[in-house]
Amino acid sequence: MRKLSWTHIGARLCALALALICATAATAEEKPRVVTVNQALHDLAERLSDGAADIVFPVPQGVDPSFWRPAIADISMIQSADLILLNGAGFATWIDRVSLPRSRIVNTSAAITDRFIVTQSITHSHGDGGEHSHEGVASYTWLDPTLAIAQAEAIAAAFIARDLAPAEAVEAQLAALRADLTALDTTARDALNGLAGTSIIATHPRYQYFAARYGLTISSLEWEAGAMPTDAQFAELKRLSEEQNAQILIWEAQPPAEALAAVERLGLQSVIFEPGAVQGSLGTFIEAYAQAVSDLSDAARLTSN
Repeated sequence: MRKLSWTHIGARLCALALALICATAATAEEKPRVVTVNQALHDLAERLSDGAADIVFPVPQGVDPSFWRPAIADISMIQSADLILLNGAGFATWIDRVSLPRSRIVNTSAAITDRFIVTQSITHSHGDGGEHSHEGVASYTWLDPTLAIAQAEAIAAAFIARDLAPAEAVEAQLAALRADLTALDTTARDALNGLAGTSIIATHPRYQYFAARYGLTISSLEWEAGAMPTDAQFAELKRLSEEQNAQILIWEAQPPAEALAAVERLGLQSVIFEPGAVQGSLGTFIEAYAQAVSDLSDAARLTSN
């Protein structure tokens, strides 16, 4: 019997290692790809897939997904996805300009259109995104946890119908997610009860479903998320807060420290509430939501003192 030299053994080990690497890569590539149009849907889909699918949110960090314009490479990736999860309610204007495979699209808010909130017409611009209008329907549906549950149910149904994840596992994840969102809703309802009748201002019109769910009065400005407001914007805030006797300002994203100090000088309590469209700094949208509810409750106690 011919003896194998160390050279032959080394070559065989290398070949085996290479085969294992290729097999691992092939397995990873076999995962179905699911594309979402905002971070909230991404978080819901990740919970429901529990690792069975590759959940992709293609919008770069810090870019507003409502008005993001995908590049050619992005479009190609999205079109080849096994599932494309849309938010509906007019969210993500780019989908009207891109040809997407209808058989792989799921509008996660299709079952809740009767609960959409009609908005006023406000025209302005976001950086290089061009002028746009908020006229039509409020888009941030998931900020009402009961609507987020309906969207999660639509995602789960799509996963099961398309065999993108094991049905039993999806059902188990959906039950846990439904319980978490129900608990979040209960916590928010109890914590925000003291804010009834309190005038609140938000730096951007994102919180219509949140306000409607918990009976809050929230007026909106048109400030850039995370940017330092101009003197004119601070003057507008001062006028609005005096006109409405407002006591709390909700920031869409963490602002500079000097902005917080300026708002405090106006007699307003600041609360950071990342609404879940972009990848936030406070964890998942559920975690950010829970933190905002707690902070709003604390602000309500401070304003009542």
